Amino acid sequence: MSRVLVGAEGRVGEEVQVEQGSSGPAQFWRGQSRYVVGELLDSWVETAPWWQADSAERRGASADLVATRQVWRLEAVRAGRSRMSFAGVFDLSWEPTANQWLLVRVHD
Repeated sequence: MSRVLVGAEGRVGEEVQVEQGSSGPAQFWRGQSRYVVGELLDSWVETAPWWQADSAERRGASADLVATRQVWRLEAVRAGRSRMSFAGVFDLSWEPTANQWLLVRVHD
């Protein structure tokens, strides 16, 4: 089962701070908690959700409607905890048009 996170203004995703490694996110901060990435499980590119665009943008072509974002699915553990018993699976997305990282999904 997974849970999609909803952030400010009903947008999908919760803003997080990310430190990148050579092949993707190495750790991220959600609020005051730091999560260390144990394993990168998958990554893909997807088109940003068109239904989140402003109504004015929907009337005409917009670069945001076809903009892509990179998504990483990773296993991470809260810093200081054992990976064997406390690891979780998270989807992080880099949003280039907003210049921000989002935590978009938490998998149970």
